[in-house]
Parts: sequence; C-alpha cells; structure tokens
Amino acid sequence: MHTPPAPFTGVVALDGPSGTGKSTVARQLAQRLSARYLDTGAMYRAATVAALRAGVELDDSVAVIGVVELAKIEISTDPTAVSVHLDGEAVDSEIRSPGTTAAVSAVSAVPAVRAQLVAAQRELIGDGGIVVEGRDIGSVVWPTARPKVYLTASPEARAGRRAGELGADVATIAADIARRDRLDSNRAASPLTQSPDAIELDTTDLEIGEVVDRLVELANAVTNSAD
Repeated sequence: MHTPPAPFTGVVALDGPSGTGKSTVARQLAQRLSARYLDTGAMYRAATVAALRAGVELDDSVAVIGVVELAKIEISTDPTAVSVHLDGEAVDSEIRSPGTTAAVSAVSAVPAVRAQLVAAQRELIGDGGIVVEGRDIGSVVWPTARPKVYLTASPEARAGRRAGELGADVATIAADIARRDRLDSNRAASPLTQSPDAIELDTTDLEIGEVVDRLVELANAVTNSAD
C-alpha cells in the first residue's frame, strides 16, 4: 500500500511582487505539502479596509495606527478555505476591491502597522507546517524559513495575469503594478526585497503546475536534508 508523504513541518517563504502567481502557487503548494497557508498581504488589505471605513487620511500615520490597533483581523490558514474577517465580518471581496488595492501600499508602509501585523503573522506561523506568502517573509517575518523563494515574472506577464483576474485593461493594470512596486520597494519599513539566500524563480514562461512542482521539490529537499 502506498504511504502518503508526511506533512511538511517547516516554513516555506514565498516572496515577490503581484502578478507572479504567488497566491495561487502558495495555496496549491500548501495543499500538496499537507501544510497550512498564510496570505500576509490579505492581512494588510484588511487593515486598509479598516482605515478606509474609518475615513482617516491615509497620510496621517497616527490616525491609521489608531484604527489598525483597534481592528480585529482574523485570517484562515486552511488553503482550501481561505477567509479574512475584520471585526467579525467577512471581507474577502472588499479586500480585493480597486479602492483597497489603490490604498494598501500607503497603509502597509506605516512602520507601526507592519510591526503589529508581523507580530500577528509570527504567532500564526507558530511551530511551522505552513507556506507563507508576502513581500518580506524571508527577509523580516521568518528569516529562518527554508526554502525561501522569490517569485518573479516579466512586467508584461504580470500585467496580463492581473488583468485577466480582474477583467481590467492591461495598460491600466501595468501602470498600477509599477506604482505599487515603486512604493513597496522604497518604503522604509520592510521593503519588498529579495533575501540574499532566497532562490529566484522566474514564472514568466511557466504554468502554475510547473511552478508548484518545482517548489514541492525544493520543500522535499529541505525535509530530506533535515532527516
């Protein structure tokens, strides 16, 4: 009788900008590894929804911090049932709205907001057995993660993917991606960056399944080297 592989017990860090297939890949990888899944970006988006609902000026960091400190953000780590709640209300659609997307870089750039959510992310990661995706997982949230992978793709591929997901104009999406890359890469607190020890994987010409297969290999290599 075939014995299924033991669940992955470590921490996989998947970093990279939007449009690289990160979320889809991370969820599928977690399922393949019988691991949990954490979308840290969704937590920043929920914080952004809280700030937008409160009507505070996004450049008023003190006001933003005050709102986020009081917000109750809950996120599922089940890759088959991803959900995000803000103050007890499901906000899965609202966190992906154009308004939230346009504002999330400003909110996530506030150092105190990042400190609060990074602490929550570390608590969720706990003893491991999880695939974590974001922009600063390998560099800040969990530097001891193995494997650490930085996903990339050409600007054209990234814009095309996001436009397909959102049903939007490619040129508009390309401009928004460039704007977010610039803001996220240049923020003072935990900028979008590739850890020196991260493996770079270009997904431009790869299907989702091919990317997942490669990541499963990397995760298994880590597990086998620890045995």
